Amino acid sequence: MSERFVHLHNHSHYSLLDGATRIDELVAASKEMGMPAVALTDHGNMFGVIEFYNTASKAGIKPIIGFEAYIAPGSRKDRTNRGAGEAAYHIVLLARDMQGYRNLLKLSSIAYLEGFYYKPRIDKEVLAEFHEGIICTTACLAGEIPQLLLQGNEAGALAAVDDLAKIFGPERLFIELQDHGLVEQKQTNPILAEIARRKGLGLVATNDIHYLKHEDAEAQDILLCISTGKQFDDPQRMKFGSDQFYLKSPQEMRDLFKDYPEALDNTLRIAEMCNCELQFKRQTPVFKCPDGQPDTEYLRRLAAALHCPVEFGTELDLASAPWRRA
Repeated sequence: MSERFVHLHNHSHYSLLDGATRIDELVAASKEMGMPAVALTDHGNMFGVIEFYNTASKAGIKPIIGFEAYIAPGSRKDRTNRGAGEAAYHIVLLARDMQGYRNLLKLSSIAYLEGFYYKPRIDKEVLAEFHEGIICTTACLAGEIPQLLLQGNEAGALAAVDDLAKIFGPERLFIELQDHGLVEQKQTNPILAEIARRKGLGLVATNDIHYLKHEDAEAQDILLCISTGKQFDDPQRMKFGSDQFYLKSPQEMRDLFKDYPEALDNTLRIAEMCNCELQFKRQTPVFKCPDGQPDTEYLRRLAAALHCPVEFGTELDLASAPWRRA
């Protein structure tokens, strides 16, 4: 059995007022633990991707780009649910290649521009449209499938798995297992493993990292108080159910998931599948003139149509242009 492991579900400080892990610390700790790769999957956004990619690449560890998306239970444009908890599930999306990276950018933009309701949301419609090059895992207890299982709706959970399998196929869809000592995870993990077996899907173990070290749990708890506007001693406030959401070592993860060795090995398999290399060079859009016209001729015709004569090689006085006149 391999003793190696890769963390694929991690939140940095770009998971605003939720994640308490700095990217440089996440990368350094992952390398120190001998991990060949590490992922970044912030909540609903890709704000930290460039910093993460450059930091990981410089450290000699493979960066796996992704984000934990919020996915609407129906249409992303539906805003009739009563509250944030009913408005979206969680789902983890990882870029397998540059096509996947571009599609993640599209999905994260659509989430803000078209689906924002409490959270930036996508839906299965746009996920099906921009799925190429993306690996999907079923996320934490806030994912659709675990939520349906907790409601006792195994048929609904199986249908939700089938929906994702139709989009990603069995090679790019993984059933995610987590174990932070929560009763709900003890309840759902065996069922999730059985669903994966029945559907011919891979299992993957993650730790949903929100802070770097075990002793950082209280600091992250205070961060949640700031995020939700609650007092620390409010018994009704939102809080995590345990202090286990930290960057665990490969051995800790192997001990935790000793009954699911394939879920551990699949973290390495996914890391090998993901090969997205960003290019930081200036890129300009390619514009093709209609009917094969030369650029200069087409630009001259556009300028003439605006009643703004242009002589190439001379400066254009925009202050006196026709559209600036009263």
